[in-house]
Amino acid sequence: MDKHQNIITDNYALYLGDCCQIMPKIPNESIHYSIFSPPFSSLYSYTDNPADMSNNKNYHQFFQHFDFLIEQLMRVMIPGRIVSVHCMDLPSFKKDGDPIGLVDFPGDIIQHFQKIGFIFHSRHCIWKDPLIAAVRTKSIGLAHKQIIKDSSMCRTGIPDYIISFRKPGENPKPIEHPNGFSTYFGSRSIPNSLYRQFSKHTGEQRKNKLSHWIWQQYASPVWFDIRQTKILKHKMAKAQKDEKHICPLQLDTIERCIALWSGKDDVVLSPFMGIGSEIYVAIKNNRKGIGIELKTSYFKQAIRNLKHVEKQKQRQTLKD
Repeated sequence: MDKHQNIITDNYALYLGDCCQIMPKIPNESIHYSIFSPPFSSLYSYTDNPADMSNNKNYHQFFQHFDFLIEQLMRVMIPGRIVSVHCMDLPSFKKDGDPIGLVDFPGDIIQHFQKIGFIFHSRHCIWKDPLIAAVRTKSIGLAHKQIIKDSSMCRTGIPDYIISFRKPGENPKPIEHPNGFSTYFGSRSIPNSLYRQFSKHTGEQRKNKLSHWIWQQYASPVWFDIRQTKILKHKMAKAQKDEKHICPLQLDTIERCIALWSGKDDVVLSPFMGIGSEIYVAIKNNRKGIGIELKTSYFKQAIRNLKHVEKQKQRQTLKD
């Protein structure tokens, strides 16, 4: 691996290349938390590179490829810590020779992580507007006219999921929140009365109703107020004549997961870094980051995004 393709600072290490080649170089039990959005099998193609998991010939081959990554995650994760995977059910299409329906991609991910030895920890469903999905995908299952024609083909909108897995063993570094939560990530407005109570009861766990309120939203099995458009800038990441799919993970989702499952100075890993969203949030919240990305244009945009968040933190430090 060309050393000039690596960007290493005090806060993060970025690697341009195939995660299956780079992951074996990460030391054993050195990662505190991992969050990423893998290729959704062959639903979207990100590059023409044969090492790209989105270019596998079929669904079975994708998971043969993906299993290698899961094995590496088991090796590099600290015992008792969490890996979170962003995914969704996958539509099947008549044009591919399949019946029109859905493939339980999240369920298969769970089976493969469990096969390697991870513990299935939790699943959050992220609500998405079915009208927006209908306009974007032109799916007959979401079209109102299908109700008139034959509603047996009507279905729900497809939500996103955050599926989390825990490596077996005792966590050697508890993720402590001595004062509970004080910042909420999402579109919902926090009642003003809770802020007033929080200022009086910082550190008093039972009386800190602000933290209780935030925790109740995060502990909900369905996240209704993730802002779908709150993402990092990514237009510059599209290569010339590039019509490949790009869809950065929403920052609210990452912020919640980072707050829940990592602590200050923890190392956060994203083996499918894309434009750097997970590492961006990690640095913003005083964690360290390791990101791996195969596509050069995404990698360059990740560098720009991370330099930006470092400058923001420096300005904030000067103000303080």
